[in-house]
Amino acid sequence: MKRNLAATLGGWSARHRMTAIGGWLLFVVLASVLGGVVGQVTAEEHEQGTGRSARAAQILARAGIDDPDHETVLISGAAAGSPEMRRAVAAVRSGVSATGEITDLRPDVVSKDRRHVIVQFTMKETPEDPLPAVQGAVRKAQRDNPSVRIGEFGGATADAWFDDALGSDFKRAEMTALPLALGILLVAFGALLAAVLPVVLAFTAFLAAGGLLAITSHALHVDQTTNSVMLLMGLAVGVDYCLFYLQREREERRRGRDRETALAIAAATSGRSVLVSGLTVMVAMSGMFLSGLLLFKGFAVATILVVFIAMLGSVTVLPALLSLLGDKVDFGRIRLPRRREGRAGLVATLLKPVLARPGIAALLSAGLLLALAAPALGMKTERLAIDQQIPPGEEIAQTYTRLNEAFPGNPEPAVVVLKAHDIGSPQVKAAIGELKRRAVASGEMNEPIDVTVHERENIAEIEVPLAGTGADAASKHALETLRERIVPQTVGRVGEAPVTGQLAWSVDYNDRLGASIVPVFLFVMGVTFLLMLIFFRSLLIAAGAIVLNLLSVGAAYGVMVAVFQHGWGDSLVGTKGAGALESWIPLFVFVVLFGLSMDYHVFVVSRIREAYDRGLDTTRAVREGIGATAGVVTAAAVIMIATFGIFGTLSMQDFKQLGVGLAVAVLIDATIVRVVLLPAMMSLLGRSNWYLPRWLDWLPRISHGEEPAAEAVRTPPLVTQR
Repeated sequence: MKRNLAATLGGWSARHRMTAIGGWLLFVVLASVLGGVVGQVTAEEHEQGTGRSARAAQILARAGIDDPDHETVLISGAAAGSPEMRRAVAAVRSGVSATGEITDLRPDVVSKDRRHVIVQFTMKETPEDPLPAVQGAVRKAQRDNPSVRIGEFGGATADAWFDDALGSDFKRAEMTALPLALGILLVAFGALLAAVLPVVLAFTAFLAAGGLLAITSHALHVDQTTNSVMLLMGLAVGVDYCLFYLQREREERRRGRDRETALAIAAATSGRSVLVSGLTVMVAMSGMFLSGLLLFKGFAVATILVVFIAMLGSVTVLPALLSLLGDKVDFGRIRLPRRREGRAGLVATLLKPVLARPGIAALLSAGLLLALAAPALGMKTERLAIDQQIPPGEEIAQTYTRLNEAFPGNPEPAVVVLKAHDIGSPQVKAAIGELKRRAVASGEMNEPIDVTVHERENIAEIEVPLAGTGADAASKHALETLRERIVPQTVGRVGEAPVTGQLAWSVDYNDRLGASIVPVFLFVMGVTFLLMLIFFRSLLIAAGAIVLNLLSVGAAYGVMVAVFQHGWGDSLVGTKGAGALESWIPLFVFVVLFGLSMDYHVFVVSRIREAYDRGLDTTRAVREGIGATAGVVTAAAVIMIATFGIFGTLSMQDFKQLGVGLAVAVLIDATIVRVVLLPAMMSLLGRSNWYLPRWLDWLPRISHGEEPAAEAVRTPPLVTQR
């Protein structure tokens, strides 16, 4: 019988093991070096937006206006005009001026309750970072004036915090995830070398993908968070694919197969599942291109690259390594207490009542998942503000909150970007003055309204603080008033005047996501259905995969909304409920989970079909298939949960949401879905599981058995092993 592609690749790699291993190492080194040489190109803000806010950013970018960072120093704790406040304000002004790193030191602004004063200025654009000197001057002013509270916030301050957080978080995730995965695999395999192989292959796949991503980023710019996402995905799928392959090879050896036959069976079965799973994940990831947003396009490229390379390594270099090592793969064997190798253990115990009463088990598990999903009905998404993203204990977050309370809208104002034929003409000046007057008179916008004029480019930036918290209904209504009424009736008559800013960006981004989410969902579900239909030749298995995945995603959404939007149990993950989910999280979680859940689904259902094709009835086939895969699926799930859970411990709120959402979804998928709902559903359906209409009989026939084992690969002789 003709061998499948995975068996062919595995056989070639085993016969040419040194070529396969050397080729892999050469590929990883070349990709990493080339990526380091060319460097990674990070997307600019104007490239990532959409709608009118993106248009405003494009006007500035095309005019070559590199908007400098504006900083605000907030002095609180004494009445304006009091000696304490005058001394503090004078200390701040003289201190930051003495650094020589600022321009445009503006007049002081006093809050309505006269308990707060702000000093505003612009940072110079210099080769050396001017922020440390300015921050040092502000800290000195605080030390010299302990009776008041002084804090600094602005673009430079926020950028510095985020850069430090991303760098340290990424390093911490990398340093934690690899040892954690190694420890879990060590428990799963009980041998050091067997545990090291999947981690090494996953990490080398990540290195190679990182190099290729740097090269492709010159054509498609990527967000600075893309590397973290790629690490998360690469470690998850890379370890899983190797785990599935290695587990099957060891299982066949325990059955008494010789080394060549065991490797051939692993290539033909688990290797084939890896190819199908990897293809499904990559196709699911490609659905993000339909969003039309650069952030998701970058995520798509990064995840497709790392999944493809991890898949390729699992079906090529891994068989070569196993052929080379032979029984030495068990080097460093560790005897663990009560380790029952090859048995389903707890899963087999739980499976008995499920298969005994499949109807009740299906109803209870489906009901539980729907209950978990219920909070998702009230899901709210937005681009999280600084005080939502940053841990509440950080000084920058506290300053932002106090600043927004004393001067509503000041930290993140709406920005009207006016492009006119003659920015200095009387008509334009009058229009800007009228905008300021109408904005304040509306009661929905606040002072100070600052205007920065770029005469050479005929562009003006008008910063308008909005009422409300910056993201609530009052702020959104104020933005709508500014965009739809005030701007068209004033500066909109003398030039092009799109409105941008934190809230405007968030509103436009959500509108674009809302328009694209249905096409993305339909594409991912449709392609997943077709791949499952082709691979298993069953309408019900394909449809069941969609239903089970939707239940898992819905439950994950519900948990995310409960924790991060409503704040239920938020302290357990070291954060405070933000009142909303970050805009890009739900769509990304959906796509990732639909792809990753195929790891388990393809692997488990393939073993069930394999048992069914040997003549077992459906219930017995389900019991054998799930029992045979219980150990490896559990280990793979624990690794994924641990990897995603690490991201739940990082500093930024969006990474916490991503990590917790994915970890919860994998936990649900590997327990409630795979151990209860899937076997109950398949047991109820019986022979109908494998129903295929006659008009679809043209679909290719894919065997799920071990027939390639008869053509055991011939490998070069090994040194006799003890």
